[in-house]
Amino acid sequence: MAEPPILSWEGLGLQQGGGWLFGAPPSAGIDLHIGPRDRLALIGRNGAGKTTLLRLITGEIEGDRGLRKVKPGTNIVWLQQEPDFSAHATLMDFALAGKDAPARHEVEAIAGQMGIAMDTLSATASGGEKRRAALARALAQDPDLLLLDEPTNHLDLAAIEWLESWLERFRGAFIVISHDRTFLKRLTRATLWLDRGNLRRKEVGFGGYEAWEEQVYAEEARNADRLDAKLKIEAHWLERGVTARRKRNQGRLAKLWEMRAARAAMINPAGAAKLNLASDSEFKSKSVIVAENISKSFGERTIIKPFSLRIQRGDRIGIVGSNGAGKTTLLKMLTGELAPDTGSVTLAKTLSGVMIDQQRKLLDPQKTVRQVLAEGGDWIDVRGVRKHVQGYLKDFLFDPSVVDAKIGTFSGGERSRILLAREFARTSNLLVLDEPTNDLDLETLDLLQEVIADYEGTVLIVSHDRDFLDRTVTVTLGLDGSGTVDVVAGGYEDWVARRKERSAAAKAKNPPPAPPASGRGARLDEPSGEASRSGVGRAKLSYKDQRDYELLPARIEELERLIANGEAALADPALYTSDPDKFARITKSLELARAEKDAAEERWLELAEMVEG
Repeated sequence: MAEPPILSWEGLGLQQGGGWLFGAPPSAGIDLHIGPRDRLALIGRNGAGKTTLLRLITGEIEGDRGLRKVKPGTNIVWLQQEPDFSAHATLMDFALAGKDAPARHEVEAIAGQMGIAMDTLSATASGGEKRRAALARALAQDPDLLLLDEPTNHLDLAAIEWLESWLERFRGAFIVISHDRTFLKRLTRATLWLDRGNLRRKEVGFGGYEAWEEQVYAEEARNADRLDAKLKIEAHWLERGVTARRKRNQGRLAKLWEMRAARAAMINPAGAAKLNLASDSEFKSKSVIVAENISKSFGERTIIKPFSLRIQRGDRIGIVGSNGAGKTTLLKMLTGELAPDTGSVTLAKTLSGVMIDQQRKLLDPQKTVRQVLAEGGDWIDVRGVRKHVQGYLKDFLFDPSVVDAKIGTFSGGERSRILLAREFARTSNLLVLDEPTNDLDLETLDLLQEVIADYEGTVLIVSHDRDFLDRTVTVTLGLDGSGTVDVVAGGYEDWVARRKERSAAAKAKNPPPAPPASGRGARLDEPSGEASRSGVGRAKLSYKDQRDYELLPARIEELERLIANGEAALADPALYTSDPDKFARITKSLELARAEKDAAEERWLELAEMVEG
């Protein structure tokens, strides 16, 4: 039997700007029920009211109709997208502020795991440091219900993976708003979809969301056939556009695989940075950026070890790595903004670039969309092609009627979309994107993927968004913090696979010492031989420890297969309605398998540390 909810909203309605944001009469309003172990993805376009719904859940604001119920003693903690640090001298001051502040030692423990110095001044802290400090405060409060608004913004890959691991072990409920598809797929078990004033819930994680969305839109399209043509166009152009865009992107992905295969043929088997081509003269003629033996150090620290790279016209290069690994340094060297310590970078004379960075300045809130895009006129030149500004707005998922609305009336994500529309219209043959996915909703990410795929020039992308890189880039430059630059044909997952292969090869080349023989008179829990003399090694393990150390890796692999099969089954949007009992069995089995896998991994790591001393 399902556990009772820890929080409910029944018949919720909220007015905003003279109209109803959701729950408009004569509807009965929207209903929301959150269970004690729910893992919910909250999906909706920018401006749909996702953050507002979180504020209603916390009780920060009240609805205009409906009833909010909270189980007594429930601790609700909200990680805001842009928390205000201005009143706090240091990051620790921020973390300990307020009547509901966590204990200092709890904050320090989590901050230590994330590698953040809490005595850092708020005024000089980076976006990533502030985000990790806000996470430390939120997680240290021991929430029963955790609300996460774009938690991966400004985090590097290491911090994102740490947060994923923490949430997998979390015993409470959480609701997350995120544009990071990989993050959502790995963590969520049900989806809340806020769409045109309605809230739908589906007992399937984000992995099954798009199939569910397609079903809903297909049903609406069938119903729309009963309407007259004008109403059909006005009410459904956007939804059908999203569906068509996703189908087109499937074709673009197929083309991307072909491009990656061709690029892989240019990279030698060892994965070195020097690229080879059957026709070297042809390759050189297409090169737009040529880096020869470039390196960079700051003081004693080597940021980029010497490497070479030729970037061709049409290449889409992803640059990935943890904060401080040298991504921005590498990007600046490749674009000629920063001189290398050794080697040289040659740029094609015809190269003309547009850069969209993560510190996008706010557009003038008093200007209209027409003024920003078309300087107040009706037409805009889009890379040499003249388009009507209202038609161009539709390309970026805006209703054409907003053309004369002021920028200040749009959400942060919508402003980012307007800025992208303006920048992509400029004539260029080099596009540089520094963390382009921050503040964008999923539909806009689909659109951004499409624009990049159709862009005829060369693209350089610095991003922590793993799924976005997998969908867009042909070559990944991976930085692991040691100064080495891996050049891999493909996206983020291809780089991860390369690192795993290299790690496995290193272990095969230098295997750990064999366990002591267990013949007559020998016991595995007694020291002997070399292990006895060194005081470390496998001889420290008891018989049970030794068995666990040897058998757990196979069991972990088996659990991973079970989890993958279960997630694939739950991704079927028809399963819940066609066989709810089977859905419940699979869900329960998945929960047990994930818990066993977490425990097995922790146990094996503990034993591995004992073995390695």
